[in-house]
Amino acid sequence: MNENLFASFTTPTIVEIPIVIIIIMIPSILFPSPARLINNRLTSLQQWLIQLVLKQLMTIHNAKGRTWSLMLVSLILFIASTNLLGLLPYSFTPTTQLSMNLGMAIPLWAAAVIKGLRHKTKASLAHFLPQGTPIPLIPVMVIIETISLFIQPMALAVRLTANITAGHLLMHLIGGATLELISIFPSTAPVTLIILILLMILEFAVALIQAYVFTLLVSLYLQDNT
Repeated sequence: MNENLFASFTTPTIVEIPIVIIIIMIPSILFPSPARLINNRLTSLQQWLIQLVLKQLMTIHNAKGRTWSLMLVSLILFIASTNLLGLLPYSFTPTTQLSMNLGMAIPLWAAAVIKGLRHKTKASLAHFLPQGTPIPLIPVMVIIETISLFIQPMALAVRLTANITAGHLLMHLIGGATLELISIFPSTAPVTLIILILLMILEFAVALIQAYVFTLLVSLYLQDNT
C-alpha cells in the first residue's frame, strides 16, 4: 500500500513512450458502424441514443448552429466513453488530465467566438458592454467582460478535470480502506464495501453527466455566437 495516491493519473508509457494517443483512440473502436455491420440491437440502441442527444442539443440552434451537430455528438460520445472506460480496473482516464481537457475546450470555444465575431460582429462586441452601464464604469466593465470571456474554456476544462479526478480519488481511498478493514475490523468492512458500490454507481452517473455538461456548455457558447 505504498503506491502514490496520484499514481493512477500519471500517463502510462511503454519503453518510456507515452501511449495516451492509443488510449484516446480506443473509444472510437467500441462504437459499431452501421455501414460495416448488419443492423442489430446494439446499432439500433446507438442510433436511438444519438438521435435523442442530438435533439436535446440542437433544439436551441438556428440553421448555422446545426451545422455543428456532428461535432457535438462526436464530442459527447468521446467524453462519455472515455469517462466510462476509466472506471474499469487498471485503466487510465485521459479526461483526468487538464492538458487534454484544455486541448478540447480552447479550440471549440475559440471557433465559436471567431464564428460570432465573423457573422454577428455587433452583437458579439455588445457583450463586452452591458446596456445602461454608467460612463465612469465603462472601462471596468469592458475589462471584467473580457476576463469572463477568456475564462470560459478554463472553466470548461477545470470542471471536467475536477469532477472526474475527485471521484477517482474517493474510490481509491474508500477501496483502500475496505481492504484494510477486512483484516483489522471484519465486521465494519461490509459498510465501507456498500459505500464503495454506491460511489461507483454515482461515478457512473457523473461520467455521463459531465460529458453532457461539457457538450451542453459548448453548445450554449455556440448559440450565443450564431
